[in-house]
Amino acid sequence: MAATDFKDYYQILGVSKSASTEDIKRAFRKLARKYHPDVNPGDKVAEAKFKEINEANEILSDPEKRRKYDQFGRYWQQGGRTSAAPGDFGGFDFSNYGSFNELLNELLGGLGGGFPGGARTSYRQSTTGAGPGFGFDTASANNSAQFDQEASITLAMADAFNGAQKKFRIGGDALTVKIPAGVKPGSKIRLRGKGQMNPYTQQRGDIYLTVEIQPHSFFQFDSDHNLICEVSISPDEAVLGAKIDVPTPDGSVTVNIPAGIRSGQTLRLRGKGWPKPKGNRTDQLVKVMIKAPKTVTDKERALYQQLRELRSYNPRQDLQNVRL
Repeated sequence: MAATDFKDYYQILGVSKSASTEDIKRAFRKLARKYHPDVNPGDKVAEAKFKEINEANEILSDPEKRRKYDQFGRYWQQGGRTSAAPGDFGGFDFSNYGSFNELLNELLGGLGGGFPGGARTSYRQSTTGAGPGFGFDTASANNSAQFDQEASITLAMADAFNGAQKKFRIGGDALTVKIPAGVKPGSKIRLRGKGQMNPYTQQRGDIYLTVEIQPHSFFQFDSDHNLICEVSISPDEAVLGAKIDVPTPDGSVTVNIPAGIRSGQTLRLRGKGWPKPKGNRTDQLVKVMIKAPKTVTDKERALYQQLRELRSYNPRQDLQNVRL
């Protein structure tokens, strides 16, 4: 099979390589309903897509076919038999190799480490959606960066703040990752020597984990990685001032609300934000919002009416001279 003919069945079904059989079945049923010819009469594109989905499901839902596909990539159909068809590696028994990496390594050894003309040979794992196949490259065979992998890891905000150890799988490898305290969204954690094996040098690339942090119900980040939050105060607290308790990552602290504060004004709690690499912290910014009650008692209503009659200022005084 030519490299351009290779189909990434995982990508076609929209699942990861670690997807369970049930995940694959669910993805297949969802896509089959969408692209079924009865739902798209006369639509050739949908018909072709439907056939492609069926093909992917046929391979990935069959444990033996999926195993060969994962091992040998675009050459999975030759796995376990000797083939001399045009375009194949004639005379090689693929069943003797645990993966396509092993086959490539033996082939390179048989070629004396290079091609005519003295060009050295390395392999670059496809990262453009071509699936688990490999292509020849005349760059240095020692460039292990070509065998680096990328993945994402999603953390609760508490784990990102305090640090944690997390277990997860990439391909068939179970990994334990130490999450440093104060890791930021979008930052990368490097796992040295945990990437794909370079079949020429027998050295492994690295894995780079991009950190994602789950949204929190109260805390958010600003562009400087300060923590921002919003608290509500009553009209009387805004007029008279107050002392209120505000949650921080370390627990509640008492905050002074100055008399006459405006709705939307921000108070800064220094050193109560996100951990920095050198040990100190960013700030926590508290946005104060004046919240009027939706319901009041008869006595409260009478007092509010009395306040309105006694009020000595006009909050819209600055609008009187506004003109187009």
